[in-house]
Amino acid sequence: MKRFALATLAAIVAAGPVCAQPAKGLADRDIVEAYEYMLGRLLVLRQENRDFKEGFKWNEIIHRAPGGVDWANPNLDVLYSEAWIGLDEKSCTLIDLPEIKGRYYTVQMLNGWGETTANINERNFQKHPFGKFLFCIKGATPVLPKGTLRVTLPSRKSRMLMRIEIGANPAEAIALQKKVTMKAMGKPVIEEAVVKPNFTNNQLPGVEAFDKAEEILASEADLNPGMVDVREKVSAVAKAVAARTQRARIDAVIRKQAIPAFRNEILKMGKAENGWMHPRVVGNYRTDYVMRSIANYAGIWANNSKEVVYFTAQGLDGSQTFTQTFPKDALPRSKTRYFWSAIVVDDVDFKVIPNALNRFLLNKQSPLHFSDDGSLTLIFAPKLPEGIPESNWLPTPEGKKYNITYRFYGPTKDVTDGKYFPPPLVRISQTRTEQL
Repeated sequence: MKRFALATLAAIVAAGPVCAQPAKGLADRDIVEAYEYMLGRLLVLRQENRDFKEGFKWNEIIHRAPGGVDWANPNLDVLYSEAWIGLDEKSCTLIDLPEIKGRYYTVQMLNGWGETTANINERNFQKHPFGKFLFCIKGATPVLPKGTLRVTLPSRKSRMLMRIEIGANPAEAIALQKKVTMKAMGKPVIEEAVVKPNFTNNQLPGVEAFDKAEEILASEADLNPGMVDVREKVSAVAKAVAARTQRARIDAVIRKQAIPAFRNEILKMGKAENGWMHPRVVGNYRTDYVMRSIANYAGIWANNSKEVVYFTAQGLDGSQTFTQTFPKDALPRSKTRYFWSAIVVDDVDFKVIPNALNRFLLNKQSPLHFSDDGSLTLIFAPKLPEGIPESNWLPTPEGKKYNITYRFYGPTKDVTDGKYFPPPLVRISQTRTEQL
């Protein structure tokens, strides 16, 4: 017995320390979940990298022309103004907004995970809907200029996205936009991004997503308290990757399981009815990190449902002809306080698709033709069918797949509650009519 014990001890010593096997017990499912979590942060870092390559500078606002953005699922109803805001304990950033009446606007702030941290507008800041706002982090003690409202942000780095409704008078909207100013009230120390990814949606990262996972997690706090378990899985995967003992296996799991699983999650990201998908949550995701990653992938900088509700029809055939009829008592304009719109985007990068008509959305400003009974029929097709008003047509890409995205800004309660869905699309052909 003594000889057996000595032999066993010798075998353990020869095998090396226990910590040489950091991934023992690391299940495939743990890798999949860790990847779905990390992808959301990597997508924001990708956008940060692209923005600064384009010419962004910290704490400097960029005013976009109508239609002047090129990210996933853009809102073509609004003028965008953008900025990356960097803060520290000695420097805050001042933004000055003009008074805006009679049209939708909001200044949305997001953190490094794509979570909405503030919306400045007349609904959330009733006593101070315009004027000067000073963005600071906790612990900063600035002297506020007279008439300035402090807005404390949770992150040293934030993404700002201001939207001003273009409406029926674009020149007026542009004039308001140009009155918005921003400046840093100091010289903040801003850390470089841990990584600067530039992967494509067609080629998502593999095992390299975990090469600096611990540093990435440390660089931006996750505001949601329910993420402890999945972050521990990220750390376990990162240790296995660093030890290189299971790098090949982890890469295979990511490519064969995690990426297909994530793309499959997009197809079931919420309740579906009438062929339309209503994302289960946007803007503020609580513990739903998968939905957060989907939002950052398919429509980065999504706002929360207090501001807007989204619907999508996915994987449509651009060669087909579809109609959609809203009854008189449920027209899209009746489902929103501000505006609604429909756009067509591709099903890979979710970007607006060029067309010969140069028409990229239908909305409340479109000169739509209503039927005699007061109903509204829209048409999505590569070519305009006979007998259909051109004003009601949104062109689709013949021979290619595409998605339709609906937006309802200032949604009515039934829309917010998930009780309303847009009418179904009806496929029209020479031989039959089919509802999706």
